[in-house]
Amino acid sequence: MDSAAWQPNEGAGNPLLDRLDPDDGRRLLALTCQLVWATTWMAEANEMVSPRLGLPALPVIDWPDDDEDPAPRLHWKTVFLTQWAAGRPFVWIDDETTDADRRWVEAHHPAPALLHRVDPYRGLTDADFSVIRRWLTQLGVGPDGAHFNR
Repeated sequence: MDSAAWQPNEGAGNPLLDRLDPDDGRRLLALTCQLVWATTWMAEANEMVSPRLGLPALPVIDWPDDDEDPAPRLHWKTVFLTQWAAGRPFVWIDDETTDADRRWVEAHHPAPALLHRVDPYRGLTDADFSVIRRWLTQLGVGPDGAHFNR
């Protein structure tokens, strides 16, 4: 579906879709990193969310189907997402991460990681994008996504 053709209330009954800010897609694409869906929407994110944000189809993390409980106080995505990153730096934008997740990733992931919590009622803000851009710059990622030495 063409994102310009999308109209409010085409959310297939999901009120969260009407909260999306179409301008966020442009701002996400301007970040100097690879975008990946790490959502419970899984492949449906490319069908339901991407068009509303003007994003292309993105890679999707396929969550395991196991019923294994996470470590105490950890978000259920934390350990698997860190394994998926396989030692690479990553930014995780979510509305459910906590300090426990940050501490766990810092202790168990060998590369830098930014776990950035977003207010679910406000969505991504200018301040959120500033934090992420600053982190990418400190990591040494240039505007074209290339790494540079500091």
